[in-house]
Amino acid sequence: MTSLASDAGLRVDAGSHDPKPKLDQPTGVQGVLAFLGITALGLAYTAWSIYRDLQDAGAPVTTMLPFVLLGVALLIALGFEFVNGFHDTANAVATVIYTHSLKPNIAVVWSGFFNFLGVLFSTGAVAFGIVSLLPVELILQVGSSAGFAMVFALLIAAIIWNLGTWWLGLPASSSHTLIGSIIGVGIANALMRGRDGTSGVDWGKATEIGYSLLLSPLVGFACAAGLLLILKFLVRKPELYSEPKGQTPPPWWIRGLLILTCTGVSFAHGSNDGQKGMGLIMLILIGTVPTAYALNRALPASHVAEFSKASLAASKVVEAKAAGYQIIGDPRAAVTNYVAKHELNEGTYPSLAALIRDISRQIEGYGAISKIPFATVGNTRNDIYLASEALRFLAKDKEAQLTAAEKDTLAAYKGVIDKATKFIPTWVKIAVALALGLGTMIGWKRIVVTVGEKIGKEHLTYGQGASAELVAMATIGAADTFGLPVSTTHVLSSGVAGTMAANGSGVQIATLQKLLMAWLLTLPCAILISGSLYFILSRVM
Repeated sequence: MTSLASDAGLRVDAGSHDPKPKLDQPTGVQGVLAFLGITALGLAYTAWSIYRDLQDAGAPVTTMLPFVLLGVALLIALGFEFVNGFHDTANAVATVIYTHSLKPNIAVVWSGFFNFLGVLFSTGAVAFGIVSLLPVELILQVGSSAGFAMVFALLIAAIIWNLGTWWLGLPASSSHTLIGSIIGVGIANALMRGRDGTSGVDWGKATEIGYSLLLSPLVGFACAAGLLLILKFLVRKPELYSEPKGQTPPPWWIRGLLILTCTGVSFAHGSNDGQKGMGLIMLILIGTVPTAYALNRALPASHVAEFSKASLAASKVVEAKAAGYQIIGDPRAAVTNYVAKHELNEGTYPSLAALIRDISRQIEGYGAISKIPFATVGNTRNDIYLASEALRFLAKDKEAQLTAAEKDTLAAYKGVIDKATKFIPTWVKIAVALALGLGTMIGWKRIVVTVGEKIGKEHLTYGQGASAELVAMATIGAADTFGLPVSTTHVLSSGVAGTMAANGSGVQIATLQKLLMAWLLTLPCAILISGSLYFILSRVM
């Protein structure tokens, strides 16, 4: 009996010194009810907001089919953000959990709340950067069956791959997955139209985003390793660079730093990743109910005066380039061809000049964006989108031979017309924020275990957690400022690996091989899945 009691005491003592966090904490009934309640309120708020916007716009309702499609598409889009929450944000909480700075349940709720805030305060730059990757002909016909097939294909493909990698506990990138899905739709669309598959994608923008996705993990690894070495040189406290003693939390100042960085990464993740869903939801809204969402009817009357001034200056620049050429017929085909193929010819400038004049007549003729008739808002939006995209490519086109002053003039005009189309209603931000925040609180354990236990050969230390999180917070925040999507997963997991290498504790090669394999396979698999889905859906819708 004494021996058994002694053995039990040893087991309890050993467990109390085990640095691994206790992740299997049951969720109480109150937590489940709160989760379901917030979900129901979020869906009800979304439905009410759409109804209110339609009422305010005075849009006639002739059939329920668009609203059925809208409901299904919104659920899939919000489902993508929900999966993104528990797939990617688990990286943000891994360090505070494995350093015992916060208990797991508190950490995921905390992270979810700051993901929510990050989405609400985001700029929208990343949202429209993602949308610009989509084939121009599909964006112009987003309300058609092909447009819906595009949206459904890329969202479902992204969800499938995210769920698959989550099930395997692999910290794959939701950003990487979504980019691959968009490219897959673009390639499939081009091939189905008898064109070269490479013509279906804006490779300039894709390359720009690809560089950010490629370089961000390298930056995470190198900077986190360097930061840890600097920290070890400046703060000579051995306890910061060894595994935690049992379940004891770190010193107050390092604990505060870890919670602060977890907060920053969560906020930055919401600000960056949440925008991807916003951009796609706006496409869905434009396609299903253009009367309410194709143009920003909330713009003040003063916008017309600003538009007129910018339009006059831009017209002078473009018409000077178009001198000597005349356009007979609809100018939109030539501008669309330039946006799709990026090939400048003698018809580009005259066609763009005619399009700018048409836009000017429409907006100035009605006196305000809000006064444009319902029947023509879709056409006006397409004209503005075409002109904006053409100006974006002209600014980078060496053959365009634009001076710095001319580029500035055209950029000013582009900025004014973009206000009419590149907007995100508050309710869209709230809906995405709720989906991402609630997703953070579900299914986080698999990825947390991978980051906390399977990257390094030893338990994560306080210094490693702080270094990896600081670098991730700064990198994602900077990317959001420049409108570039980056992967929270790649930055943080590579940062943890960098600190393991710098600390001399070593990394688990098998795990890194799996992470590398997931990184390499994500793009081609997402392309294949979304391209196949688009082919199937475009045939049945």
